[in-house]
Amino acid sequence: MPGIPLVDLAAAYDRHRAAIDAAIRDVVEDTRFILGREVGEFESAFAAFCGTSHAVGVASGTAAIHLSLAALGVGPGDEVAVPAHTFVATAEPVSWLGARPRFVEVDAETGGMDPDALKSVLDRVRAVLPVHLYGLPVDLTAIGALATAAGVPLIEDAAQAHGAEYLHDDGSVVRAGAYGRIGCFSFYPGKNLGAFGDAGAVTTSDPALAERIRRLADHGRTSKYEHLTVGYAARLDTIQAAVLAVKLGTLAQGNQRRRELAATYRSRLDGVGDLVLPAEPPNRRGVYHLFVLRTRHRDGLLAHLRDAGIGAGVHYPVPLHLQPAYASLGYRPGDLPVTEAWARECLSLPIYPELTEEQLETVVAEIRGYFERV
Repeated sequence: MPGIPLVDLAAAYDRHRAAIDAAIRDVVEDTRFILGREVGEFESAFAAFCGTSHAVGVASGTAAIHLSLAALGVGPGDEVAVPAHTFVATAEPVSWLGARPRFVEVDAETGGMDPDALKSVLDRVRAVLPVHLYGLPVDLTAIGALATAAGVPLIEDAAQAHGAEYLHDDGSVVRAGAYGRIGCFSFYPGKNLGAFGDAGAVTTSDPALAERIRRLADHGRTSKYEHLTVGYAARLDTIQAAVLAVKLGTLAQGNQRRRELAATYRSRLDGVGDLVLPAEPPNRRGVYHLFVLRTRHRDGLLAHLRDAGIGAGVHYPVPLHLQPAYASLGYRPGDLPVTEAWARECLSLPIYPELTEEQLETVVAEIRGYFERV
């Protein structure tokens, strides 16, 4: 393991160890492994945290998107607007349902879906699926207005944005996952709210939609041996719900610590080399799941940091429209130039609540040292 890892799951566990161990032990001793009371308790708490009426625990963030699209009736012949600069899990469920991802160019400043680029595909899509990339909300006012005008649902991929906030012009605040028709969350271990394995959730304030998603996640059943529809095996495990309930209690504190670390990175790296620091639009309050720089020297800086024992990363090096899995869609290099520039230049630095000031200064010193020599 690097001296300063990109993500420190051991430190995160240590911070919650006693409470997590007790919660897991309680589930194991009572053998409440499938849909135990902890699942419902976590769903209620997470819905309240996000500001929605309902949350449905599911097996992963990918399952959250899959179930949401299925519940909305997306299927063969449909198209779904998806940003090209994201993890493949945003687009895979579209393909599973027989629909086609329509890859959309991203905003040069933030890397999120570009509303202007979205306009050109809206006449052909069944749903709009923006990603709150790196924990920063997209321009929800613009994207939401476009989706509403087109009569299609807005589904938020909030897998990296637990607790991120969007500020309306009137001063009101909405959290990620509560703006669109549906919000989709991942609790992959390295997320701001991470489980001890795969887990996810869907948020919505539509009770009928929540019930449809809940039923689809549990084999389409209405009772133990009655099945209204063909569903999936995509429930949230009780043990994961128990872990998540503990960690939800410190999520706001952890997000604030991430913002403080980001501010320190920003002050210490401003003006260094050709670094482009993460954007902070005034009406969006991100949670810094990742602290992502851009530089034309990305590969050299990445190698330097790794040689120094620093676990930097790249999110994401190959845009979705150029992935071999989507070659059949006919995209070519140059089709989405802003996305492709992000893929060439983005670099993620370590950021998590347990990162110390000393560790951060070590990262900064190595970056400064690199640019003094190039």
